[in-house]
Amino acid sequence: MTIDRSAVLTILDTILTPDGRSLIARDVVRALDIQGGAVRFVIEAANADEARALQSASVQAEAAIKSAGAASVQIVMTAHGPVAKAAPQAAPPNLGGGVKIGQHPTPHQGGPAPIAGIARIIAIGSGKGGVGKSTVSSNLAVALARAGRRVGLLDADIYGPSQPRMMGVSKRPASPDGKTIEPLQAHGVTMMSIGLMLKEDEAVIWRGPMLMGALQQLLTQVAWGTLDVLIIDLPPGTGDVQLTLCQRTRLSGAIVVSTPQDVALLDARKALDMFAKLKTPVLGLIENMSTYICPNCGHEAHLFGHGGVAAEAQRQDLPFLGELPLSIDVRLAGDAGAPIALGDSAAAQAYARLAQRLIGGGMA
Repeated sequence: MTIDRSAVLTILDTILTPDGRSLIARDVVRALDIQGGAVRFVIEAANADEARALQSASVQAEAAIKSAGAASVQIVMTAHGPVAKAAPQAAPPNLGGGVKIGQHPTPHQGGPAPIAGIARIIAIGSGKGGVGKSTVSSNLAVALARAGRRVGLLDADIYGPSQPRMMGVSKRPASPDGKTIEPLQAHGVTMMSIGLMLKEDEAVIWRGPMLMGALQQLLTQVAWGTLDVLIIDLPPGTGDVQLTLCQRTRLSGAIVVSTPQDVALLDARKALDMFAKLKTPVLGLIENMSTYICPNCGHEAHLFGHGGVAAEAQRQDLPFLGELPLSIDVRLAGDAGAPIALGDSAAAQAYARLAQRLIGGGMA
């Protein structure tokens, strides 16, 4: 006998805390994970006193979940210390009308859910930073838009948002009704980023719950409209954002970006393993910075190696979506807020081919 996420959440909603509310109603359950019959989650208390008060509920929850068929139950109790007055940059951005980005996520029941009006959602991920994932995301979004698709671009790299610069937008989003956030338009793409709500050099200093809450708001409170595809630019690694996205949102699939060098491929394999464990289909791999052509003499060089990503795709029986060049023009275009895919250069044509490959395969 096994137990699923919905059953666990239903049980936790019956476990009452000393104030008469359930663990779900108190919004203290975090990082619920079920692998086979093993159930793990965190109960997050505001302070040590509250943690002690919730201990009885934790014991009841463990017993009830085991009785419902779980092979094992691991509950971790965490408590924040006294909270110092937040620095200005740590406060959630406020769009007016009561909309603040960075609230704790709302309880979620059931499996991954679709987003109304969006036909396909593609996450662009990488195992490490510096492989050009955000550049690929912005240029792919523009290339798909130029191919006639209705495209959205969500910058989910909360700590290091770069899409406002790459897409050439700086206007602060509005929320006329105090509930819905109006996204911005750039180069035929509907886009949103936490970076649009902060000063360019302002840091986001948040713990996991605020991070996950911000992602949830950017997905569900933004008026995306009707889209053929939403491209989500993930942060590097395999952390809270990836876990929250894959568990809460019905993704069409993920694309993993890597350079050909061995150290990048090591981390790309971790990203592939993460998507497999989260049951998110991988649509394919992209080799970025695959080749460099000297603008002066035309000599072709492979600064980071060549063919490693294609070989990895073949090894894992996954589609290889193509090679993208290392070009100073790509970097200059991104810094100027006019993605290279807007033009007709060799680099732009590489993105156009990538977009057509996704469209032709029914992926975008």
